[in-house]
Amino acid sequence: MAICMMTACNGTDGDNLSTDLVTNPKSASENSNKQAAIKFDKEEHDFGTLLQGEVVTYAFHFTNTGNIPLIISEVGSSCGCTVGDYPREPIAPGKTGDIKVTYNSSGHHGFQSRFLTVMSNTNPAKTTLRIKGTVQTPDQY
Repeated sequence: MAICMMTACNGTDGDNLSTDLVTNPKSASENSNKQAAIKFDKEEHDFGTLLQGEVVTYAFHFTNTGNIPLIISEVGSSCGCTVGDYPREPIAPGKTGDIKVTYNSSGHHGFQSRFLTVMSNTNPAKTTLRIKGTVQTPDQY
């Protein structure tokens, strides 16, 4: 078993280490300008007044304003009553898409606020979307 520490490990004496793996500053700066960016038409939606038990859906419309394909890796929610559906395929620069959120008001009453966390290959990687509304029981409606 060979142990390689601060040597080239390829039969040389280690004095002539290759710099091939060192990042070239010029190419690094060129690549740093390449990124996906997600821009939502709006990041909050108010459903208004809902009757307890209603299931409502809203689509958050977005555009990839970056210069490489946007990849959404996950959409999580703050509650099991809220489910997000998102495109699984990459979104090309300049193209649009929707993240659909469905909220089930069963068992809830009063003011409700829920969040979706969108994880993607953007900087920052996390975007938060919010839905809200007031749920009334049948006797209040």
